[in-house]
Amino acid sequence: MCILFDMSINKSYRIEKDLLGTKEVPDDVYYGVQTLRAIENFRLSGIPLSHYPDFVNAFAMVKQATAQANCELGHLAKEKCEAIKKACQRIIAGEFHDQFVVDMIQGGAGTSTNMNANEVIANIGLESMNHAKGEYQYLDPNNDVNMSQSTNDTYPTAIRLGLLFSHESLLASLDKLTASFVVKANEFDHILKMGRTQLQDAVPMTLGQEFKAFASTLADDLPLLRSVAANLLTAVNLGGTAIGTGINTDPRYQQLVVKKLAEISGQPMKSSFDLVAATYDMGDFVLLSGMLKRTAVKLSKICNDLRLLSSGPRTGINEINLPARQPGSSIMPGKVNPVIPEAVNQIAFEIIGNDVAITMASEAGQLQLNVMEPLIAYKMFDSICLLSRAMDMLRELCIDGITANAAHCSALAENSIGLVTALNPFIGYANSTRIAKKALETGRGVLELVKEENLLDEKVLADILRPENMIAPRLESVSV
Repeated sequence: MCILFDMSINKSYRIEKDLLGTKEVPDDVYYGVQTLRAIENFRLSGIPLSHYPDFVNAFAMVKQATAQANCELGHLAKEKCEAIKKACQRIIAGEFHDQFVVDMIQGGAGTSTNMNANEVIANIGLESMNHAKGEYQYLDPNNDVNMSQSTNDTYPTAIRLGLLFSHESLLASLDKLTASFVVKANEFDHILKMGRTQLQDAVPMTLGQEFKAFASTLADDLPLLRSVAANLLTAVNLGGTAIGTGINTDPRYQQLVVKKLAEISGQPMKSSFDLVAATYDMGDFVLLSGMLKRTAVKLSKICNDLRLLSSGPRTGINEINLPARQPGSSIMPGKVNPVIPEAVNQIAFEIIGNDVAITMASEAGQLQLNVMEPLIAYKMFDSICLLSRAMDMLRELCIDGITANAAHCSALAENSIGLVTALNPFIGYANSTRIAKKALETGRGVLELVKEENLLDEKVLADILRPENMIAPRLESVSV
C-alpha cells in the first residue's frame, strides 16, 4: 500500500481565489489555493518537495535572486523586495520546509512546485509586513514573487542548483569510501590469495591488490562526476521565462538575475548559451544520470565480490569477514547475512531504473518545453540521495570493519590448480597441462606433483613461489 499525503482537518480557514474559483485554505498553512489544488490532484509518490531540502533551498535562492534583480531595475518596490528576501533567507536557513508539500511527480511541468514556492514566500513575507496570510493585495504570489519569471525558467534552474548542492555531498561520500578501500588495501597488502576469473581459479594475487582495485575503480569516477556537475549544472535558462525568449522581462534582467543567483548561492552559475534550447533540452540530466548509474554499477559489482569473498563461513570462499550487523534467519540459528552489501545492490538497481525513467522522460519533450521535468527532478534527486547514503552505509557499517582470514587465503592459493600457471614458463605448457589434469583427477597438490616428477629443484621452485614473484611482472626468469 502506498502512503499518501495526510489531509488533516483544520478548524479555521481563509478563502483564496484563483482561475477556477474559490477554495477554503487552512488558516495555519503558508501555501495557498494553487498548492492546495495540487495536493488534491497529485497523490502519487507520497514524496513531497520537502523531502529534498537542497531543492527547496535552491528554489528560495532563485526567488531571492529574481526579487533583488527586479528591485535593482526599479520594477519591484523595495519594501516588497525586502519581504521576499527575508522570507527566502528563512527558508534557506531551514524554516518552513514543511510547507513545501506538493508531490514530486505532478502534471503541469512543475507549475505546482513554482506556485507552492510563490505562495509560501508571499505569506511569510506578508507576516513580516504585519499583514495576514492571504492578503495578497500587499504582496502577491504571481505579480510580485513571480515577477519576470515562468515556471519554465525558475523550475529547471532550481533543479540544477539543488543538484549542485546534493552533488557536493555525493562527491564527499565517494571520496571517503575510496579512502576506506585504500586503508584496507594497505592492511591486506601482504596476504597472498588466489585470483579468480569466471569463478574459477586463475593466478595468485594479494588481497591488498583486490581491495586497491576496488578503490581505483571508484576513484576514476570522482573527477568525471565533478566535471559533469561543473560543466552542465551551472548553466541555467533563468531569465528566459516561458520558452527562452525572455518575454515580459527587462532587457537587462537576464544577465543580472543570473549574477545575483551566483552571489546568493555561492555557485558559479552562468547563462546557457541558447536559452530556447536550454528550456526544453534535458540532455544534461541524461548525462549526469548516466554517470550516477556508472558509479552505482561499479558499486554493485564490488558488493557482489564482497558477498562472494565472505561466503560460507564453512562451505564458501571465506577469505574475508564482514562485520556482523544482525541475525540472518528466523529459522537457521547462527546465520549472519551480508545485509549491507545486499542493500547496496538494491540501491544500485533502483538507480539503474531511475536512469531509464530519466532517459524516457527526457525524450518525451515536445517543441519548446519538456513537461516531464518533475519526474526527471524526482529521479535525479533520488539517485544522488540514495547513492550518497549507500556509500556512507557501506563504508561505516561494512568496509571499515572487514577482517581477513590470512591463513585460509594462503592455504587456498597453495592448494589451487591455478598455481600451475606460475610454473608454466619454467616447465612448459604441455607439462603444466598434464600436471593440472593429474592434480584434478587425484586430488593431490600441484607442487607435490612437480617435486615428485623432478620437473624443478627445490631452490628454483622456492624462488618461483615467492609472493613478490607471483603477483607482478619479473625482471628476469630464474635459470632452470
